[in-house]
Amino acid sequence: MAVKKKATIKKKATIKKKATTKKVTNSKTKKLPFGGYAINFAGRKETVEQVFGNKPIAPSEMTKRIWKFVKAEKLSNR
Repeated sequence: MAVKKKATIKKKATIKKKATTKKVTNSKTKKLPFGGYAINFAGRKETVEQVFGNKPIAPSEMTKRIWKFVKAEKLSNR
């Protein structure tokens, strides 16, 4: 008697690809950085200690003081 071999079926792995859509913009205007804000610190003479002070502060307080300084000195384009 001959021994019957089982037929092996290889399953192909199906990979579903997500449809990617790319937005095409044909605008000729230059895109402003950081949501439209441009800040220029060039030529400033202030030191970090003058802006932040001498004591240690939290990063959130640093951000507040930087923006307060930028608005007071009118360094942004808005």
